[in-house]
Amino acid sequence: MKYYIGIDLGGTNIKAGIVDENGKKFPTYSQKTCCADGVEGVAKDMAAAARGALEIAGVTLDDIVDVGIGAPGTVDGETGNIIYANNLGFYNAPLGSLVSKELGKPVRIANDANAAAYGEYIAGAGKNSKSMVMITLGTGVGGGVIIDGKMLTGFNGAGGELGHMVIKAGGRKCTCGRKGCFEAYSSANALKARAKDAMELDTESLLWKHCDGNADNMTGEIPFDAMRDGDETAREVVEEYLRYLSIGLTNIVNIFQPEILCIGGGVCHEGDALINPIIKRIAREGYSRYCENKPKLVLAELGNNAGIIGAALMK
Repeated sequence: MKYYIGIDLGGTNIKAGIVDENGKKFPTYSQKTCCADGVEGVAKDMAAAARGALEIAGVTLDDIVDVGIGAPGTVDGETGNIIYANNLGFYNAPLGSLVSKELGKPVRIANDANAAAYGEYIAGAGKNSKSMVMITLGTGVGGGVIIDGKMLTGFNGAGGELGHMVIKAGGRKCTCGRKGCFEAYSSANALKARAKDAMELDTESLLWKHCDGNADNMTGEIPFDAMRDGDETAREVVEEYLRYLSIGLTNIVNIFQPEILCIGGGVCHEGDALINPIIKRIAREGYSRYCENKPKLVLAELGNNAGIIGAALMK
């Protein structure tokens, strides 16, 4: 049996898991992402996470063929460098070679959203489809585009950065430097920031109760929970979030017309409360609304496993 290590590098956490040649994933090892020591420190932490995953799976490093990394930002798959990752502050960072040195194994590196998309495409919500676009709602907004089984990366590895299309000219400042990006309105971090601003203006909002009186406890789920409890401020926050998310996703449908549009990330645990308003807007505004065949909007099935499985098996 052949085994691979898949590592998902996020802005908040590093997650590693062992995946066998049949796509079976063993339990995940996770630890916090700390960029204080730069790319060298992150590489050491990733190697530590990989060793933790090996121990959990009962597999040795000698059993491993190679290591796949899903990393945020623009990635050069040939050199293993992260060209630019705005949420990590990395520029031309040789992450692949550093992790390879730490583990003594060949390392492949891909954009994290591409890795997650590939995982869903081969083993999850996009299985057996010809084309799929996946959007991940996390620290940022990642995008992965697969057409006829091939990942769209652009000639320079920067393709598919759907989170950085502008949906509101002159809008909120994005970490990439532009204003009004999809990511600045539709990431989980954007939802949390908007909710925190709203609760500061409404001292009676149930958002305070759900945060135990501390705005720093805000999560992406709390605005939905408070809305369900009848809080008007939370309802306004959620409705604004869903409006901008729907605008961005309708744009994506109009551009790519994929067979499957897959949404992933922690916010997706909201299920119908998240997806139904988006389906209605796409049905109303999508350019393919008169076509017999229309893109199907689905929630990701693999959760946190998608990025690990995709990174491990993506070639």
